Amino acid sequence: MTAPHIVDPAGLLSQALTDASPDLMRELLQTMINALLSADADAVCGAEWNARSSERTNYRNGYRHRPLDTRVGTVDVAIPKLRSGSYFPEWLLERRKRAESALITVVADCYLAGVSTRRMDKLVKTLGIDSLSKSQVSRMAEDLDEQVAAFRHRRLDEAGPFTFVTADALTIKVRENKQVVKASVLLATGVNGDGHREVLGMQVATSETKASWNTFFADLVARGLGGVRLVTSDAHAGLIEAIAANLPGAAWQRCRTHYAANLMAACPKSMWPAVKAMLHSVYDQPTAEAVNAQFDRLLDYTEGRLPEVADHLGDAREDLLAFIAFPDDVWRQIWSNNP
Repeated sequence: MTAPHIVDPAGLLSQALTDASPDLMRELLQTMINALLSADADAVCGAEWNARSSERTNYRNGYRHRPLDTRVGTVDVAIPKLRSGSYFPEWLLERRKRAESALITVVADCYLAGVSTRRMDKLVKTLGIDSLSKSQVSRMAEDLDEQVAAFRHRRLDEAGPFTFVTADALTIKVRENKQVVKASVLLATGVNGDGHREVLGMQVATSETKASWNTFFADLVARGLGGVRLVTSDAHAGLIEAIAANLPGAAWQRCRTHYAANLMAACPKSMWPAVKAMLHSVYDQPTAEAVNAQFDRLLDYTEGRLPEVADHLGDAREDLLAFIAFPDDVWRQIWSNNP
């Protein structure tokens, strides 16, 4: 679990989604941008697409497509064309960085909690789009919510099987009813046989417990998650039990990053640089045999000098080195849940 931060939770979640599943973020971002463009063009025309209205001042006339580079990759932007004159989305094309940042943050928030009229209205105002009516924003939110919900509840067996899964909890502090409270965001990312990585699920829980993790994994399995051979996470007891209960055929890899933090707490400060360097060297080895041999050297080094550290390492060995049972070309993807 990550340490708590007093931050904008949507900003933290957007970074997590971007890192773990850029393809998903790119598709959701493209969907939201094109929905906003369409609604904005309707407002310029004075009426919705194909609607009869005495207030209509122009008509839509197809689209012109152009690529838009973003931090999650290039998206296909469909800019509406008008029968008379032209439509230029200044809020997107001239204020690109500001628009991209606001859009990606809202996409992440919507992925987690669904699309709401309030959330979309805030986005529209942030982008400086002043032409949309409340009813247009409401209808756009309803349409987008259906599409986002489809992503959130999509079948996982269609993109899988996901051989490797990582799980983690983001602990954040949010303002609720004028108070700052803690919340846990449970996150799972999968890697399929083609090496494709994507977010499998993300849920908010009041706290990180066995029950919350069990509910989370049960939902993933119900949506078709299967064929998992290894799950990587920290050593949260409830998380480990939930993995065993819901994915009984999967092995467990203790995250090397989280473990290093645990070991540092048990090691004298003056000795930590040397122990840390030797621990890291274990993961630099090219073969399973070399990994085990280097771990033995680490144990030999600590047994005489730091018996408590040696015991700590010995107890964790099997779980820390679970990755060596798999091909070495995937080791870097599976020995940590912070790839």
